[in-house]
Amino acid sequence: MNVKRRIFTRASSIAAIAIAGTILLSSCAANEAAPTTSASSAPVSKLSGTLNGIGSSAQGAAETAWIAGFQQANPQVTVNYDPQGSGAGRTNFISGAADFAGSDAAMKDTELATVSPLCKAGTKAIDLPVYISPIAIAYNVAGLTDLKLDAATIAGIFKGTITKWSDPAIKSQNSGATLPDAAITVVHRSDDSGTTQNFTDYLSANAPTVWDKPAAQTYPYAVGDAAKGTSGVADAVKGAANSIAYIDESGATGLSIAQLKVGSAYVKINAAGAADVVAKSPVATGRGTNDLAIAIDRKNTDKNAWPMVLVSYLIVCNTYADAAKGELVKAYATYVASSEGQSAAATQAGSAPLSADLATKVATAIATIK
Repeated sequence: MNVKRRIFTRASSIAAIAIAGTILLSSCAANEAAPTTSASSAPVSKLSGTLNGIGSSAQGAAETAWIAGFQQANPQVTVNYDPQGSGAGRTNFISGAADFAGSDAAMKDTELATVSPLCKAGTKAIDLPVYISPIAIAYNVAGLTDLKLDAATIAGIFKGTITKWSDPAIKSQNSGATLPDAAITVVHRSDDSGTTQNFTDYLSANAPTVWDKPAAQTYPYAVGDAAKGTSGVADAVKGAANSIAYIDESGATGLSIAQLKVGSAYVKINAAGAADVVAKSPVATGRGTNDLAIAIDRKNTDKNAWPMVLVSYLIVCNTYADAAKGELVKAYATYVASSEGQSAAATQAGSAPLSADLATKVATAIATIK
């Protein structure tokens, strides 16, 4: 397979995470840890081969940490991950060009119906939630700190009906703040993005009278500037005064982040609140056995909840046509979902570890991979 950009290949020690951190920005978060099922306890010492993954750029920093940890325990295995975006990940997995996909949106029914040639005939792919992260509303406005926004105002900004920072809808929520009488530069994803899917799903649920488009992985309005991937969006906001964007928190380092009105209170972005929303959300109905797509409760208003959250998945075959490939994928997924893997991602990417209950469900599904 022609992998255009390798985030990480063979790692001789966990210290390689620090090197990769110069490329992929990191932060730190804490939440309820998953049950311990580390790679070192799995029968992986004799594993060898190569795994190629493509997908979510939001998941990219976590993949860096996972690959380093997994390869340290399995020095004869090479894992490559190319953060082309969630849509590209699913497309390449379905075509057989990637052994697994990373995606901030679960597979659609139509995608599940098209079986990858890597999967054994008569079987399907499954979605494994492995990465939970809040989506940030990041902005670059000189002198503006502690910006507060409700869902309707965010929807108006990103739809293009609120065009100036001095708009009354913004002023009314930010008494005493310095708001310039300047045009708002909206930055959104140009590629097919699971982050966009989650962001638009939040707005369609919480501001339906303003955001009159359904949730979508392609940005639905002709407004603002488009940038590819998490890093592209971050660079665009940093380079444009008076700009604003939605972005996975892992990519928002160095940018100001707005508070979100949840219920009657404004909440600062926090991974624990995002994880709690996911923990209280059900598994989607109508999916196949072992598929764990989450139906996120976007209207959760619990204290410190952050319902503008994304769940990112490893998408894999439940049964691979090549049993050796299935063994490699199973071992890697086991590490990713383990307490060790989840802790590494939290340190590197600021994500929230899976709750104990969800981690158990994921481990049970992983155990069926062949």
